[in-house]
Amino acid sequence: MAASPRALRNGLPGSGGRPCPFPKWRRRRQRVTAAGGGASGSRAAPLPWQRAGSGGGMEPAGMEPAGMGMEPAGMEPEPAGMGTAGMGVERAGMGTAGMEPAGTEPAREAEEPPGSPALPAEPRQGPGGRAARGRARRAPGRRGGDEGGRRPGVTVDSSKAKTSLEALKISLRQLRWKEFPFGRRLPCDIYWHGVSFHDNNIFSGQVNKFPGMMETVRKITLSRAMRTMQDLFPLEYNFYPRSWILPEELPLFVAEVRVMKDSDPSWKPTFIVKPDGGCQGDGIYLIKDPSDIRLTGSIQSRPAVVQEYICKPLLVDKLKFDIRLYVLLKSLEPLEIYIAKDGLSRFCTEPYQEPTLKNLHQVFMHLTNYSLNIHSENFIHSDSVNTGSKRTFSSILCRLSSRGADVKKLWSDIISLVIKTIIALTPELKVYYQSDIPSGKPGPTCFQILGFDILLMKNLKPMLLEVNANPSMRIEHEQELSPGVFENVPSPVDEEVKVAVIRDTLRLVDPQKKKRKDAQCPRLEHVPESSESLPDAVPAERPEPDGPRSPEAGLPSLCLKQVFPKYAKQFSYLRLVDRVAALFIRFLGVKGTTKLGPTGFRTFIRNCKLSNSNFSMAAVDILYIDITRRWNSMGIDHKESGMCLQAFVEAFFCLAQKKYKSLPLHEQVLSLIEFCECHLAALDEKRLLWGWGVPERRGGTGGPCQAEGLHLSPAAPALLNRTATASKLADYRTQRN
Repeated sequence: MAASPRALRNGLPGSGGRPCPFPKWRRRRQRVTAAGGGASGSRAAPLPWQRAGSGGGMEPAGMEPAGMGMEPAGMEPEPAGMGTAGMGVERAGMGTAGMEPAGTEPAREAEEPPGSPALPAEPRQGPGGRAARGRARRAPGRRGGDEGGRRPGVTVDSSKAKTSLEALKISLRQLRWKEFPFGRRLPCDIYWHGVSFHDNNIFSGQVNKFPGMMETVRKITLSRAMRTMQDLFPLEYNFYPRSWILPEELPLFVAEVRVMKDSDPSWKPTFIVKPDGGCQGDGIYLIKDPSDIRLTGSIQSRPAVVQEYICKPLLVDKLKFDIRLYVLLKSLEPLEIYIAKDGLSRFCTEPYQEPTLKNLHQVFMHLTNYSLNIHSENFIHSDSVNTGSKRTFSSILCRLSSRGADVKKLWSDIISLVIKTIIALTPELKVYYQSDIPSGKPGPTCFQILGFDILLMKNLKPMLLEVNANPSMRIEHEQELSPGVFENVPSPVDEEVKVAVIRDTLRLVDPQKKKRKDAQCPRLEHVPESSESLPDAVPAERPEPDGPRSPEAGLPSLCLKQVFPKYAKQFSYLRLVDRVAALFIRFLGVKGTTKLGPTGFRTFIRNCKLSNSNFSMAAVDILYIDITRRWNSMGIDHKESGMCLQAFVEAFFCLAQKKYKSLPLHEQVLSLIEFCECHLAALDEKRLLWGWGVPERRGGTGGPCQAEGLHLSPAAPALLNRTATASKLADYRTQRN
């Protein structure tokens, strides 16, 4: 048996507490070794006669008996935060070391077990092996090391989690990660914010919000982004209702409605008005005629979007419902998108009837918002996923499948809708990202869970209603016990869907995953983009390969399925505005800004060789002033002056229409993009040859940009060589002539 620290202080084991015959300096050394010993944290340092082989079966100095400090391969990892038990030291700041490569899923690959096999016992050392004994004695007690081969737990700062805290806590317990509910002085691996990227000042690790996401998915900004894509690709973006922005487009709205009514007298539309900054159904109302818009009050200070109302939705139990689908945007560059295989179906509480002047104001019939319908006396709280006013989306799919509906095609349409919507949003997001996290400066990487609200039409066509930057992750609801007295009651439906989404999001962004992969060098499954097509339905899980047991072996299979870049080949042609945004970011000039000044715009025109005798620099200045002044008058953002991305996109479209008059709009824009990229590549090559240096690319997330190999990572600028550039320019001019 090993001597306890108390025995070491009082005397030799079995000596009846007689004073220890060793000098004080040796006793102090023994006490330090005993306090900071092996993986168990309470094992005393072996005494000299025990090292020599005379005491009670002791192993050599620094070695633990089998099973004490080491775990055999395949053992479950210890609870989060226990990797340095007894030390008070945790490993932090793991950054993005665990960002997995696109197209791989953690549950399908063999990972290194958390423990290492026990080392064989070394022969006992004689007096001549003092240096070796010292090294062995210090090894188990190294501060900050992994004790017994166990990896430290991932650290998560949940101090700003707000309403998602309960679901996050359950997820962290299932993952055995370390939570810091009150924050932490040392950096954490992951920061979980409830509202915004700016909830904390973060300089490392990962945060579950993108800067600018709240502004990007506001109703007006989303409508503008979708309208731009509808101008370029009208058939691909017909899943978003026709929209007008108030108050600046009110005359246009009135005129277009009049024209449509004159051309089709039988058309009797209904419109829905949504305040730009509204949420949870606040301020939404229906109208039958443009004259019914409520212009009184704060329409100028609170702009809105008016959309054509979908009058023929799919009904279940005679009730209108919508779908809340959870989408993980794991990375902007490269773009990575995951979709949850289950979501929530939120029902109205009154039987649906097509809108008339009599029932326009019945919100419980027309609006599916949970925050509104929960106040209805007909709202049904149910513990079953198949009944009640809130159900799982999978239960709806099962019901549709039993009626003979083509559920596989429905899933394919939903995946397409999600990918196209994210493609429309990413240009604006990249501008915000480079403003808050400039390349070359310390900063976190970002990911975010988005809530897509989708309505199914009678013919099962999905229509996008809106995108939520902060979807509710509450897993309980309020129940009124007596007038004015409420209590929180668990919601099994919410918990089943939301906990799985949060838990599997954390598994996908696990910062330690890459370390385990690198240590074990597994054979990753990678399906090339060129061979992928849209699935008929969410694919089933494949069995895990044989090998050591993964740390996630006890968890369910991932509920999040990658859809991009897995199906990138079918959608990459839509990313034209992404390439325009890359040009915009290149000429911003000052890091941290989101608007292009007149000098930057002139430099763009000059470097891309867009001015000529028919389009002078004076005309360039007039174009800049006119478009910038109009966009600034819309009240978009008065914090800084200059041309915003949306204004630059409009100017770019004007330039494309001037230069290529006989082509469709998307071909005009594509031709101008290629023209600009070729000239900028030639300019970069010239600067490199003359030793001027290549201007830094700020493509949004610090990684390689998308624009066909011309916008590259600043860390490794693989530029076109001189001959290739000249050849490409010659070919381009030949095609245009």
